[in-house]
Amino acid sequence: MRYRKRDYYGRGRKRKHIVVAAGIIIVFALSIVLGLMKACGIGFFGRAEQLSQEEIEERKPDIDVQLLAVNEYSRPGTEVEKIRGIVIHYTANPGSTAQNNRDYFEGLKDSHETSVSSHFVVGLEGEIIQCVPTWEMAYASNSRNVDTVSIECCHPDETGKFNRKTYRSVVELTAWLCQKFGLTEEDVIRHYDVTGKACPLYYVEHEKKWEEFKKDVKKAMR
Repeated sequence: MRYRKRDYYGRGRKRKHIVVAAGIIIVFALSIVLGLMKACGIGFFGRAEQLSQEEIEERKPDIDVQLLAVNEYSRPGTEVEKIRGIVIHYTANPGSTAQNNRDYFEGLKDSHETSVSSHFVVGLEGEIIQCVPTWEMAYASNSRNVDTVSIECCHPDETGKFNRKTYRSVVELTAWLCQKFGLTEEDVIRHYDVTGKACPLYYVEHEKKWEEFKKDVKKAMR
């Protein structure tokens, strides 16, 4: 009986050691996984980890701020309550520069030709010009003017495809805006997704390229 009793207690201690060891392994594995998630900028439920305002500001791309004069044709001065999306556009004017497009928006206060503008214009050399503050409405995305930031993109030819420099800057700017407003790549849409207009043309006609663009924005957010 003594032998059996010792054997019973021995087996109990052995099971206890196994449980403790398993627990240590699980905790260690979880710490590695959580560390990798933090390094990749991923939080629970797949959302991007919240950055501090200082960290977001450090990631801000080089932006040339040239705000339009407040006027009813391109910058109405209307404040928005909350930004819920980023809308990508193309100029539909091959070869035009970011400055050309910004100056066109500015000239509308005098010409009264139409009502149109964008928060940002990204040029053929990757330059970024800001035309309207992000807390104000721009005339770019129809029914989504009230809750989105718009980015107008220059392109070299009729296909509407962004060149390498433009593409890189648009991805960088979009990623930064997503972080600034607590959005993900799924909140990035085309003008086409709002109205059905073929804008930005190349990324409407090539759906896979649009999906690649959003994936690149997601990578840039990390």
